[in-house]
Amino acid sequence: MPYPVYRPRRLRESPLLRRMVRETVLRTDDLILPFFTVHGRGVREPISSMPGQFRLSIDELLKECKDAASMGIPAVLLFGLPRDKDPRGSEAYAEDGIIQQAVRAVKDSIPDLLVITDVCLCEYTSHGHCGVVEEDQVKNDPTLDLIARTALSHAEAGADMVAPSDMMDGRVGAIREALDESGYQETPIMAYSAKYASAFYGPFREAADSAPQFGDRRSYQMDPANAQEALREVALDVDEGADIVMVKPALPYLDVVARVKQEFGVPVAAYSVSGEYAMIRAAGQLGWLDEERAMMEALTGIRRAGADLIITYFAKEAARLIEQGRA
Repeated sequence: MPYPVYRPRRLRESPLLRRMVRETVLRTDDLILPFFTVHGRGVREPISSMPGQFRLSIDELLKECKDAASMGIPAVLLFGLPRDKDPRGSEAYAEDGIIQQAVRAVKDSIPDLLVITDVCLCEYTSHGHCGVVEEDQVKNDPTLDLIARTALSHAEAGADMVAPSDMMDGRVGAIREALDESGYQETPIMAYSAKYASAFYGPFREAADSAPQFGDRRSYQMDPANAQEALREVALDVDEGADIVMVKPALPYLDVVARVKQEFGVPVAAYSVSGEYAMIRAAGQLGWLDEERAMMEALTGIRRAGADLIITYFAKEAARLIEQGRA
């Protein structure tokens, strides 16, 4: 039906028409808000490379979580910074670790807010790698027990979901086994299944103080050039018991998000990471682009690619615009 019989512009003429024929709708229910929590009280330490984001002590975290819940954001993702680090990241699985304390506090105060915990060692190890290091190599199998212990300690503290991000082989199966054997068969796993070795993690490493002290993470995170490998990683995690699979980062890997959504029958999450946040926020603050429009366009693009859930530091701003009907 060629022009002039068919004119696509007819359905773009007014805001109401555009809203009626919109194919992709971003909802507050799609959003997960990450936080960084630290020991202490009254701590609200700005993260310089992530304007508007903070390292929060648990009392300050509770304020932010209550605010998020009041806006209808259904879930938060917690990252912890320990007081002390050691080669095996022992505070990651300590009963009184920062995440374990934070989970108990949030669930006691805001029981209806879904609490997801990042399960990894890099914030807790003195060498900054996500696993056990021997002779300058990150060892896979000795790491699995520590990762499983960490996930189990989070579940025991009350976490609603655990999210392994270390990219060790077999960690989803190890976590599932540990949870099931301890009576946490109903605790879901959101696996960072396709996590790329990305430059877009730079601001996060400042926020979480998790930069590796030698080498890099390319022996366990994925090569940005690979898409087929992502599908294999997702398939392995699904077979091992992942309930939700994730692609991280989001914007540079929308093709991977789309392929994972098309090929697997499980919910797909995408993590719009610190570098994506920092780029939009910084350019907005410099007046180089309309920050609100760029933010919503980016999040909608991730949703359009197939993500069911989006982890984003912009969750509050997006929820506010959605509530105002400006999404």
